[in-house]
Amino acid sequence: METQNQRRWVFGLLAGAWLLIVGWQVEEHLRVVEAAKSDLRNRSREIASTLSAVTRALRFRGAVFQERLEPVLNELVSNHTNSFVNSSGLLAIGLLNTDGDPVVVAGDTNLIARAEFADRERWSDGWVMIVLPVAGASVSPEGATNVTTVVIPPFRDGTNGDPRGRDFFRRDRSGTNFIEMPPPTNAAGEIAAPGPPHGGGHRPPWMHWMNDAEFKALTAKRELHGLVLAMSTGNFRALCTRDRWLRAVIVFFAGIAALGVGLAWRNLRRTAELQIRLVRASELNSHLKEMNLAAAGLAHETRNPLNLIRGQAQLLARLPDTTPEVREKAKIIVDETDKVTAQLTEFINYSKPREVRRTKVALTAAGAEIVRTLGYDIAEKKLRVEVGGEPLAVQADEQLLRQVLFNLLINATQAVSTGGQIQVDVRRANATEAILEIRDDGPGVPADRRQEIFKPYFTTHSKGTGLGLAVVSQIVLLHGWEIACLPNEPHGAVFRISHLKLAA
Repeated sequence: METQNQRRWVFGLLAGAWLLIVGWQVEEHLRVVEAAKSDLRNRSREIASTLSAVTRALRFRGAVFQERLEPVLNELVSNHTNSFVNSSGLLAIGLLNTDGDPVVVAGDTNLIARAEFADRERWSDGWVMIVLPVAGASVSPEGATNVTTVVIPPFRDGTNGDPRGRDFFRRDRSGTNFIEMPPPTNAAGEIAAPGPPHGGGHRPPWMHWMNDAEFKALTAKRELHGLVLAMSTGNFRALCTRDRWLRAVIVFFAGIAALGVGLAWRNLRRTAELQIRLVRASELNSHLKEMNLAAAGLAHETRNPLNLIRGQAQLLARLPDTTPEVREKAKIIVDETDKVTAQLTEFINYSKPREVRRTKVALTAAGAEIVRTLGYDIAEKKLRVEVGGEPLAVQADEQLLRQVLFNLLINATQAVSTGGQIQVDVRRANATEAILEIRDDGPGVPADRRQEIFKPYFTTHSKGTGLGLAVVSQIVLLHGWEIACLPNEPHGAVFRISHLKLAA
């Protein structure tokens, strides 16, 4: 339960840290977007300042002629579009009157035509519309001047838009050309004053061909009170997209890092638990070794009184006045004592620690010697035992190898019936290894028990201890060999030991 709570706390903290990073990246992205919008706004103010300066240069006594202003606006749109390579350039520009209607338009007139100038800033797909107020009548967004600027539409009387108007031009006698006339003068012969700087509904003297009502109507429609800019948002969108991908990559790798830290912590936790288990297992193993040594010592000490009991039973059976019944019971005592002694001997051999001392051992000769040792058992059951194969020498502990051969051969003699056959075969597996096989024609071992027979205290014989093959398996593993129980055709069993290293 404590481990689960710790896991929840750790993964909760990692998830919280990741969410903080997500929030931070979202905030940074919004900041970048706002900075990009501010850049577009600043660019629009720069364009407005440029247009303000141009308008002031073209203004004559509070008026700008449309024929002179339109080429300037078109050139301004063209220059900005080319400079920003159609990605964040100026798409359209328009000058607005008091009612918010376009007076002069340059660039994409469709954008200006469908714009809603009630909004100071309108973002759409691919472009942004920015409306800048004009204080007084200046196109400067800061409203630096208070001079009313009126855009005069093109003249149709041949004056070519000259601000002096009809008073300074008269047709010649042919009626087709215009000739310049001197400016009007007052009673003292001086040139008449131009009048007030802004209209205010009063017609300037040089526009005397209009009455006050016509001039007031012209001013209402052509007086500049605003500036609208349609700018492309290509660079803005590209910048936002790149930044969005950058933030997504950061969030992704932050999530991967948090997950990696969580998995690393979990693996570290598991490693620590495994180390604790290994320490406990090592302590348990040491305890089992001590118990094993104690059990082996107890078994060794138990054999002495058993030998004493056996000797006393034999002595009792040899007494001249012993009845046959007592002799029979003495024989039973001797047999049972021998059985227990054999089990104790097998247990001591299995439980005591072994150390392999490898020497050069003639495998065929060792097998023949063990066969001679078991001569009484072989002769009693009239068995045919053959030791053959190649005369090979292997690297092994001679005493342990002899014990393996003895256990396997005694197991075979117990398995076969009277008159049976046992074969010991030695052959070369490859250039460096040999194979030892012991075959018999007994009942064999069922397929489902061929692995269990190597376990301690598992036996198929009524007189077996169940430790003989377990000792064989233990010695084989100590040498790095492999042992297998296989069927012998047509009947019987084969015990094969492989990977025996050949001696030089």
